[in-house]
Amino acid sequence: MSLPRHYAVTNKQQLQGFIKENGFGIMFSRNGPEPVASHLPFVIDEATGEHGTLLAHMAGANRQWRHADGQTVLTVFQGPHTYVSPTWYQETETVPTWNYVAVHVYGTLKVVRDEQHLQRIISRLTDYYEASQPQPWKAEFTSEYAQQMMKRIVVFEIKIEKMQGKWKLNQNHPVERRRRVVDVLKTYIDDNSKGIVTLMESDLEPEAGVDGQVKDKPAI
Repeated sequence: MSLPRHYAVTNKQQLQGFIKENGFGIMFSRNGPEPVASHLPFVIDEATGEHGTLLAHMAGANRQWRHADGQTVLTVFQGPHTYVSPTWYQETETVPTWNYVAVHVYGTLKVVRDEQHLQRIISRLTDYYEASQPQPWKAEFTSEYAQQMMKRIVVFEIKIEKMQGKWKLNQNHPVERRRRVVDVLKTYIDDNSKGIVTLMESDLEPEAGVDGQVKDKPAI
């Protein structure tokens, strides 16, 4: 993706943490000349590989996996996003924009065929997304029903080869303009606006200088 320096996030732990919090991604691959995509829940295994490994599954009837097995695929994870009006800056010579946060992950997809490994991945996916439930549902693999369901899905891993993070939060504007954007967004009640406010305020927190004096972070 287009990644100007002042929007780029390269910290591996920050990018992995973002994926953990925004695990519903879009996986893109190629079927000959035609691009294809699936919307899927992912879990990241941070301990496997240099950058980690994405774990997921899709319906066996979804033919994307047949062509993607062995391919380098792109998976996109998106966080909060919102429109920004130039009127919010309260200055002339400004234009509309869109603030957003996203992570792009590149890696080779490998279909898992070993039954024990396959079951471990399904259990991990289930446990992760059930963790917030008062009585978490547990995956089991012995009943006839469970065995029939397992035959209808394809489990796969994506060994991460590259991650790109983009935190586009008006960093190309002076601090006072960014604060005005935050003030306007605070009047909105939707989750996207609230999420962008949290991220922008964090970026605007004052930091201590070498002399111990508190100062604003400079606009990049």
